[in-house]
Amino acid sequence: MPLEEFKMAFVGGLIIGLASAVLLLFNGRIAGIAGIASRLITFSVKDLMWRLDFVIGLILGGLFLKNILPASFELEPQTPLWMLGLAGLLVGFGSSRGSGCTSGHGVCGISRLSKRSIVATLTFMAAGIATVFLLRQMGAYQ
Repeated sequence: MPLEEFKMAFVGGLIIGLASAVLLLFNGRIAGIAGIASRLITFSVKDLMWRLDFVIGLILGGLFLKNILPASFELEPQTPLWMLGLAGLLVGFGSSRGSGCTSGHGVCGISRLSKRSIVATLTFMAAGIATVFLLRQMGAYQ
């Protein structure tokens, strides 16, 4: 990984960590994207505003980044859209079955030393590595 990409990933990680800490400290909530977004989709009135603010912030943050670093968005996906869509659905299904998502367990849970989150993170990382390995062996993923 070139140094510039490392710096961008490092800064991105710091921002994610800071945002997660702020949400936990000031709102007492875990920054699990799947849980936050799913309660917007199911029209849960409880805590609607902070959830909506969070999702809008994610979208605006992406748009802001696209304006200040447009080169970050120039890559064309090499994976077919149907496969990306299927992967997204599987991640959503898995996160609902596993009582949390990668951000909730991986970022927030591990930082709280949650044993359940550590096991969940190790599990989804192993599953992701195995999936990429198998798809590369089948020639479906470069």
